[in-house]
Amino acid sequence: MAHKKVVVVGGGITGLTAAYYLQKEIKDKKLSYEVKLVEASNRLGGKIKTMKRDGFTIEQGPDSLLARKQPAIKLVEELGLKDQIIRNATGQSYILVKNKLHKMPKGTFMGIPKNVRSLLSSNLISAKGKRRAFIDLILPRGKEVGDQSLGSFFRRRFGSELLINQIDPLLSGIHSGDINEMSLKATYPIFYQLEQEYGSVMKGLKKTKPKPAKNKEKNTTGAFFSFENGLETLIDSLAEKLDEGTVTTNNAVDHVEKKDYGYHLLLSNGDVENADAVIMATPHFTAARMFSQYDFFKPLEVMPATSTANVVLAFDQSAIKKDIDGTGFLVSKSSDYRITACTWTHKKWPTTTPDGKILLRCYIGRPNDQSVVDMSDAELIEIVLKDLKKTMKITSAPEFSVITRWKNARPQYTVGHLDRITAVRNHAREHLPGVFLTGSSYDGVGIPDCIDQGERTAREVVEFLRG
Repeated sequence: MAHKKVVVVGGGITGLTAAYYLQKEIKDKKLSYEVKLVEASNRLGGKIKTMKRDGFTIEQGPDSLLARKQPAIKLVEELGLKDQIIRNATGQSYILVKNKLHKMPKGTFMGIPKNVRSLLSSNLISAKGKRRAFIDLILPRGKEVGDQSLGSFFRRRFGSELLINQIDPLLSGIHSGDINEMSLKATYPIFYQLEQEYGSVMKGLKKTKPKPAKNKEKNTTGAFFSFENGLETLIDSLAEKLDEGTVTTNNAVDHVEKKDYGYHLLLSNGDVENADAVIMATPHFTAARMFSQYDFFKPLEVMPATSTANVVLAFDQSAIKKDIDGTGFLVSKSSDYRITACTWTHKKWPTTTPDGKILLRCYIGRPNDQSVVDMSDAELIEIVLKDLKKTMKITSAPEFSVITRWKNARPQYTVGHLDRITAVRNHAREHLPGVFLTGSSYDGVGIPDCIDQGERTAREVVEFLRG
């Protein structure tokens, strides 16, 4: 079989996973293929970034993986990392509504009540708001539509109060997005399916998300996992498993040109890589720039991405007098806060923090407050401390802070996202056979989603190259 070459562009979790599974397939099927991975920055891992400092383990990007998502568990087992897994401590989480902390109601799924008791027990919603939310149980299913925003869907089913105080802080927070712009079908199609099948989201959740079995022992296994040495363990392990000479860092792909026999990738250091297939595991706007000569990439140029900053503050225990029993809180838009959420990391991930210390991680940068990300470190710390002092009694300055800005790092799946991405891919398949678009800009932003995309793309590339 003729020697063929695949170039993976982008060394985040999707690109690394794609390269790993490609090399695995090549060995399993005894193929004569070569894999190269090109990363523009000086490090691998993309948004996964762990820092060690003064005995603390600090995540500068995501802090965990969702344990119920199989692609991540499968990869972790393959890499031999199972014995390094840690699970988050379970504890009370809160939503801040009208500047007051309220316990997250029990019996909810992504903030949506699974039953009548859950809705009645919520302190986040007035009696009038609860009456409106109950209409979901009798409201007919919506007409079948191509797509709609999460906001319009939940507002129609449950009313504005439940949406703003209970659903929006979770769903907008996860995606750093605007719930009135976010695509229902691209982000949470499950809710549309439940409405269509059961005529009510609550009835559907009650049927499909049963109550956990009543166990004498309280379930203390968290829904998330990380690793003893932080999330970058996954990146380091993937990089180690790649064949020697696979990875090039500090080298960007400036342009991709189609040739009769494949592709030329023009690199920022002046080199040219030839490829029979190209996996584009970069942000959507970067992919559009590399293929600027093709008009069908235009939707990717205009697809929005939001910026966020996370501010990590380390304290001595003595600095915080009024502590809160729980793992963190989300902030509703009805509160006069700039931060969108705060994790009490020392409680949620106890192994990250030395004894006698406190580690707080706050997020900042709503879609309508993007300029805040460009403020100085001192200004961001001042904003965060001012907000935190409304709920906690902090008596002295942090021992240190770590501020990480993620510019245009959160791709936004706005209404019609799936149709636009399908159209771009169909054009690419026709005009650029062997070019594959994959990663958080397309089919899911979570790390397990990206792992799944990387593995799937590796299989597609092998199928393509084998004709």
